[in-house]
Amino acid sequence: MCAVSLPDELRAVVRDYLAGRPGASWREFARDVGVAGLLVPEEHGGAGCGPAEMAAVAEELGRALSPHPFLQSAVMAVEAAAACGASDLLAALAEGAATATVVLPGDGELRLEGDLLTGTVPYALEGELVLLYVDGLLVEAVPTRREPYPTMDESRPLARLTFDGVRVRRLGDGASWARVRDLGVAALAAEQVGGARRCLEMAVEHAKLRHQFGRPIGSFQAIKHKLADVLLLVESARSAALAAARDGVFAAIAGSYCTEAYLRAAGENIQVHGGIGITWEHPAHRYFKRATSDAQLFCPPEAHRARLAAHVFGPPA
Repeated sequence: MCAVSLPDELRAVVRDYLAGRPGASWREFARDVGVAGLLVPEEHGGAGCGPAEMAAVAEELGRALSPHPFLQSAVMAVEAAAACGASDLLAALAEGAATATVVLPGDGELRLEGDLLTGTVPYALEGELVLLYVDGLLVEAVPTRREPYPTMDESRPLARLTFDGVRVRRLGDGASWARVRDLGVAALAAEQVGGARRCLEMAVEHAKLRHQFGRPIGSFQAIKHKLADVLLLVESARSAALAAARDGVFAAIAGSYCTEAYLRAAGENIQVHGGIGITWEHPAHRYFKRATSDAQLFCPPEAHRARLAAHVFGPPA
């Protein structure tokens, strides 16, 4: 059972910690708050929490544009390790002693010959350990080379991984990959909600303070309607994100809706701010960059909707 009974309490703890220690490392964050082992079962040293707590933490990380590897390490890698019973890996992840990233099928051009892995992953989320779904198996391998992958969103580093016939550690079969992907989409959706909500907060704050023609711009009907529309998007996105961890259908809904809601909120935040919203000094552009990169992280909204279409209408004839 999760040690923190209410997601709102966990959300408050994470928000206060990120505000008070913005430069804290992942190991410090894991030690002080326990987020690294949030989804790890108690018998492996974790908190044994569920989707609601995961969403609360992810939402706050997205709100702060945190670079911490919660998505790939504490969510996806933990789910992959738990599915194959890798107790040593779970213990290391729960303590924050190591971080991990997960390569899903189709994320790279990989070939497994016996226990030797060859190929490249064009871009992968950062993680000290690399878990890969390849040829129907889940394996762990050490890349021959890691190269930073240039991206406009510097708050979420990516890397190009190369494997030149490296020996792998076989962890289990690869049947869990779809569930790992869906949990990743759910965590990303919660991050997107956090970022979108922060964009709305910034826009509302500015609309109250900025005056034109002797009145706050928030009193003008055009701004009111714009902010009301974003509020509706954010609240609807939050509902979708909370449901996303249930199964693939809900994850696909959240992957589509939350992505577009974040893009809209980030764009409208810049519009409400006007000229200052496109300056380097103002944080609005950072949220727009994160929203844009998030839209491609697993797959674009159109791909999520294609999954939904196949579920509703069946495969094409």
